[in-house]
Amino acid sequence: MRARPYATTNPHRLAAALLQVAARSGLDSASVREVASEAGVSIGAVQHHFPTKDEMLAFAFRALADRVLGRLSSTDPDIDPSRTLFAALSQLLPLDEQRASEAQVMAAFAVRAATSPPLGAIRHATLFTMRTGLSAVLIRMGTPEPETRATLLLAAVNGLALDAIASPALYPPEFLTHSLHTQIQLALADG
Repeated sequence: MRARPYATTNPHRLAAALLQVAARSGLDSASVREVASEAGVSIGAVQHHFPTKDEMLAFAFRALADRVLGRLSSTDPDIDPSRTLFAALSQLLPLDEQRASEAQVMAAFAVRAATSPPLGAIRHATLFTMRTGLSAVLIRMGTPEPETRATLLLAAVNGLALDAIASPALYPPEFLTHSLHTQIQLALADG
């Protein structure tokens, strides 16, 4: 029996290659040719799974968002609420090499999502899921205006992440964690 020409290639492997290229060289560098080279496959193998670059970008963005959301949702909800919030939100900050890479690529996708309806839909769903999870923690605590405070927490963390990837010397991990702790305490304060 003859082997299928693209049996060793799968969309997840190609998405991982795209994310590596985007983290190293920017999202604009994640061409079909570069993704194929990074994955060690032919351009035809990439096009077999993704007929257009837009489809490849959407799949990779969804895969990255799912990975980050998976870590956020695996936070133990039974611990102290402020620790739950810190454990979840710290996943979005560039506190180590993996999260720095993810934050950089997520920021690039966020910019592109402003003009791409498919990427915009993924970003919308991702932000909604994050905000809903944060709101649930705040509701359990009886925090006033939980959805507004969840939105502000998420916006603060996304802003910190963006500033930290653009100017890492100004935002060392210790400062980011201190800032996150402070922001959580502000969100949990009465009034």
